[in-house]
Amino acid sequence: MLYRNVPKNGDRLSILGFGAMRLPVDETTGQIKEQKAIDLMRRAIDNGVNYLDTAWPYHGGQSEVIVGKALKAGYRDKVKIATKLPSWAITSREHMDEILNSQLEKLGIKTIDYYLLHGLEGDSWDRLKKLGVIEFLETAKADGRIGNIGFSFHGSKEDFIRIIDEYDWVFCQIQYNFLDTGNQAGTEGLEYAAQKDVAVMIMEPLRGGKISKPVAPPAVQALWDQADTRCTPAEWALRWVWNHPEVTVVLSGMNTDKQLDENLTLAGDSKANTFSSSELTLVEKVADTYRELMPIGCTGCQYCMPCPAGVNIPSCFEVYNTAKMFGETQQRAQFIYALRNGGVRGNKTYASLCVECGECMEHCPQHIEIPERLKEVAAFCEADGMVDVVLKALS
Repeated sequence: MLYRNVPKNGDRLSILGFGAMRLPVDETTGQIKEQKAIDLMRRAIDNGVNYLDTAWPYHGGQSEVIVGKALKAGYRDKVKIATKLPSWAITSREHMDEILNSQLEKLGIKTIDYYLLHGLEGDSWDRLKKLGVIEFLETAKADGRIGNIGFSFHGSKEDFIRIIDEYDWVFCQIQYNFLDTGNQAGTEGLEYAAQKDVAVMIMEPLRGGKISKPVAPPAVQALWDQADTRCTPAEWALRWVWNHPEVTVVLSGMNTDKQLDENLTLAGDSKANTFSSSELTLVEKVADTYRELMPIGCTGCQYCMPCPAGVNIPSCFEVYNTAKMFGETQQRAQFIYALRNGGVRGNKTYASLCVECGECMEHCPQHIEIPERLKEVAAFCEADGMVDVVLKALS
């Protein structure tokens, strides 16, 4: 395992962090496979991972609970814990303390090592300041409930730079991968934070798994096949992020032993500034090709959920994006759509159920025009009533 330093406190953190947003779940019930999740986290820690990231809303509030269980039996002392204050839900200064104290109880620890304001944008930062968030953070740090203060971000580059300048942050967390160099904080934000000695933790290095499929879209695979070095798409994506010396930790939501093993191997030799010029050019060409293929820029982060009308927004977008990127037939897409959203495992979660209330757009980090794009999905995946035909055949 390789490690990089946090400039403002000297902590040596593993370049691979364990993200607890996508823990293994039972496909039938949707519940976390508790023992499997605990085993994965502990095996990661046993192999050198020392940064574990969770948050208040992950897995319907259960992620912090499972992380807390994983920390028992001596594991707490081996790892730095990061979790987040749900910025959008805060109603008062007192509410901040209520949530933090609840998180400490759920995690079963006395101090949260790395505490973030979750999903900041310019407006939410301004609102939290008016509610007294700076006083809250500094009080919590002084009394030992939190260690290092940071924020995660899903806004504009300009807001990111402003927020960096307005407080003495120890660290921040941004979405970054070879498709998002110009989105949100982007490369400019990454480099700006590093210049300010702010450690940068990376989320969505695989863009919600979209750029790590074992078999890439044909046009993308043709580019990967040109490389002198043979790597999986996931390896290319992770190595590309680690190639940036400004990056401190890359978070990965590992939910299988295979994913963990592959990432541990990569984290043992992925040093900064090791990509050749030809490799950098190749990845840039792949990024351009993906942008041409991906119709909807959804990362599957789930921030838009739950939908009041019952639409499984990320699932609808995933089926549609996959069909378009991988050149699947409409019939194949409709079959998968029916399986995932047609009520085989419960209620129907079709795109056409959208009532255009707009609630989802208030939380979407990618600023996707979700209601309009759901119409596009419905037109493709629900055309000619084929999903109902599929459901009848399956019943």
